[in-house]
Amino acid sequence: MNVVRKWPEAARGPSGVFAVPSVVRIQDDFRPLRRLVVTKALRTGPGMSSPGRLIAGSLVIRCALGAGGIIHRKREGDGGTPAGRLRLLSGFFRSDRIGRPQSALSFVALHARHGWCDDSSSSLYNKMVLLPFRQRCERLWRDDRLYDTIIILDYNMVPRCKDRGSAIFLHLASEKLSATAGCVAISQRDMRRLLPRLGRGCIMIIR
Repeated sequence: MNVVRKWPEAARGPSGVFAVPSVVRIQDDFRPLRRLVVTKALRTGPGMSSPGRLIAGSLVIRCALGAGGIIHRKREGDGGTPAGRLRLLSGFFRSDRIGRPQSALSFVALHARHGWCDDSSSSLYNKMVLLPFRQRCERLWRDDRLYDTIIILDYNMVPRCKDRGSAIFLHLASEKLSATAGCVAISQRDMRRLLPRLGRGCIMIIR
């Protein structure tokens, strides 16, 4: 397949030097994506504390990673994004803020009582729970917009090992792509572009 890189004229700076856009389009056919690849970014940008890149067919998207970078021996609370092959399972969305995502993945509207257990001593570790919950958990209904769209990644699910990490998602990033607690995060604009392209059974390869 012949690959043609298209750099929009609007990306040319005042000095005539091209600035790298947040998304690079590569001309190819529009088939459902069966895999995404996440790696550490080759170059950093202003304010990016933990930069990465997500390669999704014809899109190369800037993303945020955990403050600990990509790691192979993930532990609960270490701030690292786990390396591996992770299936994209299903998602949540804030129906009070956005419409239902257009995607082959199944999405459920978030509720104010939804949480995710990150207490490794709990029998519900790395599972969704309902609040109030007596053990430690993360609240999914947030005041910021980072969890307006969440895709659950198949990390530490089967088997579920205690203290190996929990709540690993693909979700929305802050404006400056600030580091996550271990998830992969992209801008809302890039999420809208990505969701319709995801095929059933799509996997994310983090390396």
